Amino acid sequence: MRVFSKYSCALGLFCTLVLALFNSCGSRKNMVYLQNDSTRINTFYGQYVPKIQVNDILTIVVTAADPKVTAPFNPVSSMASGNMTQAVDLALRPTYTVDKNGDVTLPMLGKVNVAGLTRIEAIDKIRVELSQYIKDPGVNINFNNFRISVLGEVAKPGSFTLPTERLTVLEALSMAGDLTIRGVRHNVLLIREIDGQKTMHRLDLTKQSTMNSPYYYLAQNDVIYVEPNKSQINNSKLGANSNIIISIASLLITVISVLTR
Repeated sequence: MRVFSKYSCALGLFCTLVLALFNSCGSRKNMVYLQNDSTRINTFYGQYVPKIQVNDILTIVVTAADPKVTAPFNPVSSMASGNMTQAVDLALRPTYTVDKNGDVTLPMLGKVNVAGLTRIEAIDKIRVELSQYIKDPGVNINFNNFRISVLGEVAKPGSFTLPTERLTVLEALSMAGDLTIRGVRHNVLLIREIDGQKTMHRLDLTKQSTMNSPYYYLAQNDVIYVEPNKSQINNSKLGANSNIIISIASLLITVISVLTR
């Protein structure tokens, strides 16, 4: 029995070591966001404002001191009525899709090229076009399809459609419930389409210098992927092979039991 006990202890130690191989220790360095260092933060949102792209869907509303003069430029859905609130009325206004040439086709104005412009630049351009019809016109443009996706080791992966284009990578991750404890913070992948081409960029969220990255502020259709750490990968291997490990351990116990009778 003592021999059996000795072999059992050795087997238990062996199993413990095997399990340890599938896990790795974490550290503050790998977990904490934007750790303090000597980096000088000099990022301004104006440097990286998203540009209007082909296939973007825009809501464009024209305003003026006399609302009557804007009617030809603001065709409202037939569902609208005089009893509707302003918010509902705006929601029913038609949207404009940027075509393959970068144009939107507006009432009275016809085609206006807006691709490659920021929202503010597009507003200024349309105001100039409108000035031949309206005195001191106002223009409001919003993205209807400003969508980002967050995948991988986050609490709530998914796609999010936003009413604003001002969004940072950290804000996007917070919308997805933040990274799980198993997410790799120093190698977050950002996929962005630039001039029709998919590009990939890596962000180290543990460093303050990430706030100076041109990819700190997101653009429409950006995809963020958080990869699992080694511990999670190893755990998945263990899960897949757990039945084999248990079978081998059971066989070893049986063999030891027979040999020590």
